[in-house]
Amino acid sequence: MVRAAVLPAVGSPLEIADIDLPEPGPGQVRVRLAAAGVCHSDLSLTNGTMRVPVPAVLGHEGAGTVVSVGDGVTHVAAGDGVVLNWAPSCGSCHACALGEVWLCANALAGAANIHAKRASDGSDLHPGLNVAAFAEETVVAANCVLPVPDGVPLIDAALLGCAVLTGYGAVHHSARVREGETVAVYGVGGVGLATLQAARIAGASKVIAVDVSPEKEALARAAGATDYVVASENTAREIRGLTDKQGVDVAVECVGRAVTIRTAWESTRRGGRTTVVGIGGKDQQVTFNALEIFHWGRTLSGCVYGNCDPAVDLPVLAEHIRAGRLDLSTLVTERIALEGIPAAFDNMVAGKGGRALVVF
Repeated sequence: MVRAAVLPAVGSPLEIADIDLPEPGPGQVRVRLAAAGVCHSDLSLTNGTMRVPVPAVLGHEGAGTVVSVGDGVTHVAAGDGVVLNWAPSCGSCHACALGEVWLCANALAGAANIHAKRASDGSDLHPGLNVAAFAEETVVAANCVLPVPDGVPLIDAALLGCAVLTGYGAVHHSARVREGETVAVYGVGGVGLATLQAARIAGASKVIAVDVSPEKEALARAAGATDYVVASENTAREIRGLTDKQGVDVAVECVGRAVTIRTAWESTRRGGRTTVVGIGGKDQQVTFNALEIFHWGRTLSGCVYGNCDPAVDLPVLAEHIRAGRLDLSTLVTERIALEGIPAAFDNMVAGKGGRALVVF
């Protein structure tokens, strides 16, 4: 048996429970978790903003050590450190054929599988976003694990599985920030902190962090922000004031709220680019009029998993880490046990801190 954080039903609190985890079958890998990040997407699963089959073991950002492998698995072996990939590409759908693996139509197909059984009553449990990382151990499909790059500590590597790939990709793949451009990042959580670092790495001349909390300024500046704006109804005006009244070249929205998306768009210059990373609910409606779309010539685009291919981008991120350009420690504001996840969710709702990291 292993201990895990189980979501019994949408809208219900997480429960820490013992589960019976099967041995890996053909094409599967068993992993002992070293750490798992508490991401806003996990919170979105609990409240129904995102939907997967329940009851489920949540957690999708993690890293650990391979315990054993099933038949046919050759790219990792027992004892290897691995990063969990919660959105593996199938390689055969239309998006994958186009090389857009982050849009794979079958990436979350594994969430419908039976992952484990609750030890107390034998009831079936699903694997959340494929990998069920809020547990001491997990069993995943072989394409859900990637070797930890050399020189990256195993606990830190957990952050590569979502926050860092998403923030880095938003800057380098979606917005395609060029050296000397100005960037505003809305939301200073785990993904926002990674985005700030990515903007600095890209050579942005000015990196403006925006958040509702004044207390996050130190976090933002440690991650690379040159300026900090406390969100208000005047945010777009303040950002134009910091950019010779033009607005930033690029805004990255990491919140997923209609008002924040609209403000991010308004804070860019004429011809500017806004990338939306935050996952909002269907009730978050963003409106534009036809004239302003024509006049401002701005671009608004969505961004899934940083538009990344983890197999390609993890080695690039590892090189930035080894060179000291990317500091994963600046993302983590608390280290917790499984029992601390509900409190970490509460902090997210309250807008406190960066990334909480479950350390096993």
